[in-house]
This record gives sequence, structure tokens and C-alpha cells, in this order.
Amino acid sequence: MQRLSGLDASFLYLETSSQPMHVCSIMELDTATMPGGYTFDRLREALSLRIRAMPQFREKLANTPLNLDHPVWVEDENFHIDRHVHRIGLPAPGGRAEVSEVCGHIASLPLDRRRPLWEMWVIEGVAGTDCHRRGRLGVMTKVHHAGVDGVTGANLLSQLCTTEADAPPPDPVRGVGGGSGWQIAAGGLIRFATRPLQLVNMVPETMASVVSTVLRAREGLTMARPFAAPRTVFNASISCRRNIAYAQLDLEDVKTVKDGFGVKVNDVVMALVAGVLRQYLAERNALPESSLVASVPVSVRGRSDRPGRNQVTAMFASLHTHIADPAERLRAIADANSIAKQHSSAIGATLLQDWSQFAAPAVFGVAMRVYARTRLTESLPVHNLVVSNVPGPQIPLYMLGCEVKAMYPLGPIFHGSGLNITVLSLNGKLHVGLISCPDLLADLWEMADEFPVGMEELLAAAK
Repeated sequence: MQRLSGLDASFLYLETSSQPMHVCSIMELDTATMPGGYTFDRLREALSLRIRAMPQFREKLANTPLNLDHPVWVEDENFHIDRHVHRIGLPAPGGRAEVSEVCGHIASLPLDRRRPLWEMWVIEGVAGTDCHRRGRLGVMTKVHHAGVDGVTGANLLSQLCTTEADAPPPDPVRGVGGGSGWQIAAGGLIRFATRPLQLVNMVPETMASVVSTVLRAREGLTMARPFAAPRTVFNASISCRRNIAYAQLDLEDVKTVKDGFGVKVNDVVMALVAGVLRQYLAERNALPESSLVASVPVSVRGRSDRPGRNQVTAMFASLHTHIADPAERLRAIADANSIAKQHSSAIGATLLQDWSQFAAPAVFGVAMRVYARTRLTESLPVHNLVVSNVPGPQIPLYMLGCEVKAMYPLGPIFHGSGLNITVLSLNGKLHVGLISCPDLLADLWEMADEFPVGMEELLAAAK
């Protein structure tokens, strides 16, 4: 068995019926490249062979009432792929409206914790094509955030993909094995007993981070503050419903803007998001006078020696949506991001992971219910939205023999922060996935359609 880290487990504790904590991806595949031609049975069999080499897809949660620590991952002895892979046909005409409606419904459904925490939905009839005859196929994946962060999620998807359509399946890989109730409880007791020592070791680092933040604040060298974000229409309590939209841009255009302004790709992505949000809110006379604040997951993989599948910390970034000029806005975002990254590094890569070891299900549950049922979600949002940028391979990929034409990532949304925009670069394209709650943002496609406009705006400013 393998014990969840506190950060991994926190996503279990944060989950409610209206706030499922899984991450999703929508892929558009070309079935023309699939050896032997596409059939659902052939695709499922190819997936089954690959999962033999991916033990994470065969592991489920296990716990016992006597366990004083976080749950564990164990091998699912009754694993069967048919419980995780589903087939669905789109109604005509099978366009983006139909795709997003079906995927929004799938995203609203929680995963079954009695089984490995993932699903795959094969969507036939995309764009009205016959996927059995050189057509298009949609695939939506759902994986619980307790098992993946942005980097590990992309890595798992990459293991399902190959650089050749007819690549042979990898050799099987053994899983974590099982664990009895007493083993789970005994391991939890040992870890619980060591917590006071962990706390003693954490206090000096925490105090040093606090002092460093105070000194930086005096010089104006800190990231944006949490709970300082202005209220928008998507900062309120969410329901269990989800809606989805997406956009695709040329990565070369992003690089042109990057080189023109001498900034980083992530700065351009943040400026794109800022421009889209500014335009969307301004058209509805709902643009706050102060800047929107984004929570940005930052990978600490390679800088952290802590166990766990989520290796991230959070950075609060000002989007400078109060600045009208796109060039000035991009420069301000780049400067703010540089300061925020320095502040985030000064805090320490493992501080969030260490404190999350003390996460308790009851505390998380009560805090989330109180926050959701009061007006705090509207009057005191922690941040306005989550923005995540995940780099991917810049080569053609084939998933189970089908060429990947697009891959739109979708993260979770939270009470008080009902919008998530995640970006993935893949094979020369920038794929933008947007997910929200239709009770807050009913016209999400209008926001997604602003991305090509925002890109043209930045390209014109770069000349």
C-alpha cells in the first residue's frame, strides 16, 4: 500500500456534492490512423494493455476507522476496465455545443470512491462524422485530484499516448499491493506519533517565511494577497452543475508576443487570460476597478523531497485587469509574476505540503460548508479564479493508435471561485480549457471566443 500525503488527501476532504475534486481532459482524435480501423472494442482492448503498465489506474482508496492518518492506495483486486470506460454518442450535429453539453454533465458527476478514481468516456459522432470511417472521436478523461496534479496528470496522459500509431504496448508493471485494516491503522499510528516532531521542525521555517514576507511587503515585493480579490459574477457559491468551453491558438503566435516583449510564455498566457476577462466583464458593465487575482498552481517537482502525487504550491498573481492598454498590461503582469515567483520561492517549496499533513477531514468539511453557506464566497473571495499553464510535448501524439488533434485540460472549481482556465501546449498549439458553473456563467462560450481576439490584440501590440 501507499499512503496519501496530506496535500493529496486534502482534495478528498474538500470534496462535496457540489464541489467534486477531479481533473478532466477532452481530446479530439482522428481515427484514420488507428491500425485496423476504429471500433470501440479495439480501442478498449488497446487501453487495457496499456493500463497493465500503469499501476495508478488500478489503485483504489482504502481506510479504516482506527486510522489516525490519511488513507492509502491499494491494488484493486477486482479491477475491471468496463467499470471505467464508457461509450456515448453525440446528438446531431455533433458540434462543439453538443460536445460541451455532454462533457459538462460528465464533469458534474463525482467519481465512485469504491473503485480506482478515474473514468474515460469515448464520445462518437463528433462533428457528425462516422468514427468507423476515418472520422473524429472525442475522449473525455476524469481523474481525482488526490491522485494527480497538473504535471502528473499530463504524464499519465502521455503514457496513454505514443509517438507512433502502431507502437507496441509496454511491459506490465506491478502495483502497490494490498493492505489490511490493521496495517493501515498501525502505519497511521506511527505517522501520527511523529507529528509533534514534524511540527517542531516546521515552526522555524514558517516563522522565517512570515518575517521574509513582512520585509518584502515593506518594499512592495510580495505576490498578490489572498482575500483581497474584488467580487465578480463567478465569485459565489457553486452548484453541482458544470459547463465547459474551449479554444485553440497557435503556439507560434504566443512565442512571437513573448519575443516581442522579452517576457516568458507564462506571462503571455496570463496576459491572454487577463485581456479576455477584462473584455468579457467590461461588455457586461461588471469590470471591477481593482485588478482580478488568479491562483496559479506552481510545480515544486524536483525541488521537493516530500512524498505524494501532488507536488505543487500556490502563487497569487495580479492580472492587472484595470489596465486598458494590452502592452502596458502585459509588462505589468510580467513584472508582477517575477516578484510573485521570487516571493513564492522565498516561502519554501515544501511548506504547503508540510502543513497539509495536519489536514483533518472534519476541519476541512466544516470550513467548506460554513464558507459555502454564508455570504463570504461573495464578499470575501480568496481569489477570483484558478489559472494553470501546463507545458506538453511539441510532437505529434497518438492515443491508442488515433492521432491527437486537440487536448483541452479542465481543472476543478471551488465555492467562491467558480471559474478555472487551464492551458496546455501541445504540438504547436495552445489548448485552452474553461470550466465553470452555469448558475454563475451561463455564456461561457462567449468568454472562450474572446481568446483568438485577445491573441490578435497582443500580436498587434508586439509589432
